[in-house]
Amino acid sequence: QVQLVESGGGLVQTGGSLRLSCAASGLTFSNFGMGWFRQAPGKEREFLATIGWSGNTYYGDVTNGRFTISRDNAKNTVYLQMNSLMPEDTAVYYCAASPSALASRRDRYNYWGQGTQVTVSS
Repeated sequence: QVQLVESGGGLVQTGGSLRLSCAASGLTFSNFGMGWFRQAPGKEREFLATIGWSGNTYYGDVTNGRFTISRDNAKNTVYLQMNSLMPEDTAVYYCAASPSALASRRDRYNYWGQGTQVTVSS
């Protein structure tokens, strides 16, 4: 079955950086658009970034130029580099797979990981 496993979350100070990874299995990775979302306590899950199978990207406004999504089709892995982190970035971060390229809506994603916690201290 399809599995998406996120890693790389943790505790970081304001202004710090983290690189999240998401390893995919059970699907033909290069056929899927991959996305990152996050969900803070009491808030809806929000779109961060997506990357198509050819490497083109689209970002949500919330990233404000601080996040970069990339993928390695040979390793079936998608990454999210996050810089200049702020306390409001504290959330559980999820990766997801979509048969559509550059989808920003949650309902366009068929598969989801379990999430990785990112906590930014002030």
